Amino acid sequence: MTVSVIRSALDERGLDYEEPEPGRFFVTLPGTHKQRTNCWLVVGRHALLVEAFVCRRPDEAFEDVYRFLLRRNAKLYGVHYTIDQAGDIHLIGRIGLHAVTPDELDRVLGQVLEAADGDFDTLLEIGFAGAIRREWAWRVSRGESVANLQAFRHLVTES
Repeated sequence: MTVSVIRSALDERGLDYEEPEPGRFFVTLPGTHKQRTNCWLVVGRHALLVEAFVCRRPDEAFEDVYRFLLRRNAKLYGVHYTIDQAGDIHLIGRIGLHAVTPDELDRVLGQVLEAADGDFDTLLEIGFAGAIRREWAWRVSRGESVANLQAFRHLVTES
C-alpha cells in the first residue's frame, strides 16, 4: 500500500524518480541554488526513510557550519541535518508507515528541497569561502566567467 501511495504522489507532482527495486525510490528534486537534490525514499518495516545528500564535508570553519546545522535543525519539519563518517552533510528523517500520505510526503519533500536548496549558498559561504575566493581569482586571471559565482561576490575583494 505505502509503495503505491509514494509512486502515485511522485507521479501526481511530476517529480523525476527511479525505482531501482521495490520500495526504494531515488527522487530528483529541482533546485535554484543547488541544481538538484537527490533524495532516497526507502520503505522499511515500520517507517519510510528519507535521506538526501546536501553537500560534501566543509573545507574550513567546521564549528561554524555545524553550529548553523544544529540551529537550523530546530526549524525543520520531518527531517534533520546530520553528517556521515566522511563529514558530508545530509538530511535524514523517518515517517511512520501509517502516516505516509500524499500530503505528508509533499510536506517532507518540500522541506528537503527548501533546506537543501535554501541553505546551500550559506553552507558554501561558511565552509568553502577560501575555495570560492581561489576559484574566483583563478577564473579572473584566465578571463573566465564568474557568472555562477555571483552569489559569493561579497566574499571577494577585487583590486
